[in-house]
Amino acid sequence: MFGSAAGLSPARPRKAVLIDLGGVLVADYMPAAAAAWSARLGITQPAFLAALFGGSDGQVLTGQVSEPAWWAIVAGRLQADPALMADLRQDLASREVWDEALVAFLRRLRGQAKTAVVSNAWPGTRARLAEAGKLDIADEIVLSCEAGYAKPDPRIYQATLRGLEARPEDALFIDDTPGHVGAAQSLGMTGHLHTSSAGTITRIENFLAAPPSRIGGSSGD
Repeated sequence: MFGSAAGLSPARPRKAVLIDLGGVLVADYMPAAAAAWSARLGITQPAFLAALFGGSDGQVLTGQVSEPAWWAIVAGRLQADPALMADLRQDLASREVWDEALVAFLRRLRGQAKTAVVSNAWPGTRARLAEAGKLDIADEIVLSCEAGYAKPDPRIYQATLRGLEARPEDALFIDDTPGHVGAAQSLGMTGHLHTSSAGTITRIENFLAAPPSRIGGSSGD
């Protein structure tokens, strides 16, 4: 006869941690970049950001347009020649700085919790993660350009939970964008708005240590 040995209850499913890439695992470099490049180009910072990202949500961000095609659109908006565009792309790439403390902590969670990176990202992101040696930082890496939908679309959260085989009530979602956190909370996940590495690490530790009855809802820390 089969059943729970010696009356033991089934093991509780491991909790899940879902975390953003840009602005969390990689520091947000766009404000400084926008300040530098708007001055160089003689345009306003909002104009520079609009040239870079305006209309991208339904195109390059969801994989409908390739990165080379999108950069051609940006070049036209900025009226920039190939040399200037090469400088721009190289400069932006050089500004990407990983939060190594948070990366190391996330790696240590593997085996203790289910983990996923969930990012609104352009098509070349997975290749850049491979070049940086960061494909092993989580059990799953879910990119909007591959999924076909971007945060705060609920489908990207749901697809990530399915990949992890995790329930919303067992999951903590971390992002630096309030609307993305709110969307996760609306699906039943716990949400944490990232403002510092130390705060996020503490929040993850508390979430993983909490009994099931305390999981769920929002985080104000």
